Amino acid sequence: TGDDKDDLQRAIALSLEESSRAFRETEASIAENKASLKRTHTEVWSDSPNPHDRKRIDNCPVGLKNVGNTCWFSAVIQSLFNLLEFQRLVLHYSPPARVQELPRNQKEHRNLPFMQELRNLFSLMVGSKRKYVDPSRAVEILKDAFKSSESQQQDVSEFTHKLLDWLEDAFQMKPKNPMVELFYGRFLAVGVLEGKKFENTETFGQYPLQVNGFKDLHECLEAAMVEGEIESLHSAENSARSGQEHWFTELPPVLTFELSRFEFNQALGRPEKIHNKLEFPYMLYMDRYMDRNREVTRIKREEIRRLKEHLTVLQQRLERYLSYGSGPKRFPLADVLQYAMEFASSKPVCTSPVEDIDSSAPPGCAASQQLPPPRQVTFICSRLPPDLPMHPAPRHITEEELRVLEGCLHRWRSEVENDTRDLQGSISRIHRTIELMYSDKSMMQVPYRLHAVLVHEGQANAGHYWAYIYDPHQRCWMKYNDISVTKSSWEELVRDSFGGYRNASAYCLMYINDKKPFLIEGNLSSLLFCLTWFLLLGQAMMTPNMQGIIMAIGKSSSVYEKSGPEAAFFKAIKLEYARLLRFAQEDTPLDNDYRIQHIIVYFIQNQAPKKILERTLLTQFADRNLAFDERWIWHQDYRNFRETTILMTIGLELFQKTNYVESLMYLIYAYQYNKELLTKGLYRGHDEDLLGHYRRECLLKLNEQAAAMFEAGEEPEVTTGLGIMNELVVPCIPLLLVQEVERDLLAVEDMRNRWCSYLGQEMEANLQEKLTDFLPKLLDCSTEIKSFHDPPKIPSYSALELFERFSRIMSAMGRVPSEGR
Repeated sequence: TGDDKDDLQRAIALSLEESSRAFRETEASIAENKASLKRTHTEVWSDSPNPHDRKRIDNCPVGLKNVGNTCWFSAVIQSLFNLLEFQRLVLHYSPPARVQELPRNQKEHRNLPFMQELRNLFSLMVGSKRKYVDPSRAVEILKDAFKSSESQQQDVSEFTHKLLDWLEDAFQMKPKNPMVELFYGRFLAVGVLEGKKFENTETFGQYPLQVNGFKDLHECLEAAMVEGEIESLHSAENSARSGQEHWFTELPPVLTFELSRFEFNQALGRPEKIHNKLEFPYMLYMDRYMDRNREVTRIKREEIRRLKEHLTVLQQRLERYLSYGSGPKRFPLADVLQYAMEFASSKPVCTSPVEDIDSSAPPGCAASQQLPPPRQVTFICSRLPPDLPMHPAPRHITEEELRVLEGCLHRWRSEVENDTRDLQGSISRIHRTIELMYSDKSMMQVPYRLHAVLVHEGQANAGHYWAYIYDPHQRCWMKYNDISVTKSSWEELVRDSFGGYRNASAYCLMYINDKKPFLIEGNLSSLLFCLTWFLLLGQAMMTPNMQGIIMAIGKSSSVYEKSGPEAAFFKAIKLEYARLLRFAQEDTPLDNDYRIQHIIVYFIQNQAPKKILERTLLTQFADRNLAFDERWIWHQDYRNFRETTILMTIGLELFQKTNYVESLMYLIYAYQYNKELLTKGLYRGHDEDLLGHYRRECLLKLNEQAAAMFEAGEEPEVTTGLGIMNELVVPCIPLLLVQEVERDLLAVEDMRNRWCSYLGQEMEANLQEKLTDFLPKLLDCSTEIKSFHDPPKIPSYSALELFERFSRIMSAMGRVPSEGR
């Protein structure tokens, strides 16, 4: 109609027809927009008028809006945001109270505004109800730091270097800069320069690695750690040679490798991207590059060098067998000999190709109704000899000559095939030896797990960035592609990151120390910490007064202030400690084990230090700094105790239901984990005799089931029974033999006697054959413990739920082999 007012009214009328759910989502979006307006910056959400398109689904990670060639920003920020230790540092960042105390570069309005905006951005990424947020303000502050124009794409390594510099500056007022502690390490440069030895210690953040000419990450690292002619380092004589080795003296918790995939083409005068394939592992062991392993690594490197030289000789010899000949065309020698043998064995057929067309035609020629005119027939006959064979074959060879030649060719071909197999086997063994050179336990003490992979697709001057980041809670890889955050897989990561197939390849690898779980584990909100604590106290403690304390904690900046409602909070803690101390001192039956429900009871019974008890009462696992001191060890032990309890509970529940196949793995692992706990103290784990009893009984039950199936004689049952023995019982027998417990040894003897008793019985030939094949496995199994199955997946239970299930199963099992504690 051209009437804007009418159009607006129609739009309003249509929107009111949406469901109430859509209306609620719209209100939520408006409320969040109002909150963002208070920051004097309006986030752009007009790209999708439908609120369902903007809604965050459950707790799915939040994406970042691309505000103009900023995919590089999204990839890096998401990788850092998903390091919960880094996230905590940013969210808890607070500048000095007085601006005059700021360093000069912060006074120049650079770091402080960026840190404030980064903190705001992280807050939105944690709590936003939208599936993606707008990072424009942070990007605007950053872009001034780059020399390139706004329209050009930024370089990830340049941006990351700049970001780490800014973060280091922002936290430099602290005694120990947490950003330096998190991202920076040190290495020792040992070398020779013009015959003079030197040693220098250097600090590094992102460690650069060349890609061109290498097949995997370890080859890149080996090349980066040794530069130039380094042989003179290991000799007593000084020479004019120059070279150096790098040895890491301290690795950061977050180890970042910058893969140099761009190089400048001097001939073309422009940068080019290296698309070579480069593999990298999920778990990276850095022991071989550590200074403390310098001598061991040098010995292994020398051995690998010698093996590779021998490998080159063998490969050259093998190539002569696989590409035989002196001309441009080469063939496998075994095939050449086979073709010669086939030629020698062929029988000559001296029939003219036109002989069978018309037997009345002149010799050597044939005629029929389909033949061309006589002049043309004469032409054809003049070109084809009358005795031309139908296929290549020797024309003159005696039987004796053929027999000798065939014998020689056959012998030579066998010799060539054997030589080829021997060479291939030797090459495979050398490859395997090289692969296992660093696989001993002493060289697997510094594990780093892949956390994030930054991928670039395109050419050197244009393209797109995204990131693959591992989610430890969902136990899967997530793909962060600007506003899109989706579940992915290791296979997709490999396809996009290794390179060599298309224009996509990894540009930056972020590994984290696998022995420092605080990097990726933990919660965020201090308020949630306290709420969790009160929930753990139980409903009996939740009086109206305590509810008021919770509200006071939410308004307070610290729970350590002992004034007003907080005093009641600490009084409640004192009462709770007294209650738990009483539980720890009680002599309780197995079906009422307070340790399962209360970590403090576990700590008290095992004589944990007082400061461990106090901080655990206060935080209840909420303290993110557990990994920095001995508290982490105690909490890790209790976590292992809980996991053992869960395995034990599920195993006994399945045993009670006579589901012995599934029960066995739970009981096996519960026993092994429990044994490790008991090495530290009597009350660290559960009753070993009890677990040993049900583990033994489960194996005996399975043995009985399998034997009954074998006795039935029916093919499906026999196969199933022997499968149970081979896959479950036999692999577990060494676990019973290794400790030499009398009851376990008797149980193994009973199982073996049951199957040996079949030897004197009459049975069908196929059963006899299967029995003969199976018995050596049962009788000759080594006492060496081997891995037989992956541990069962452990479900998540609350303390109360686990306590109730454990109590029920212990009561239901009735008699147990020991009297408890």
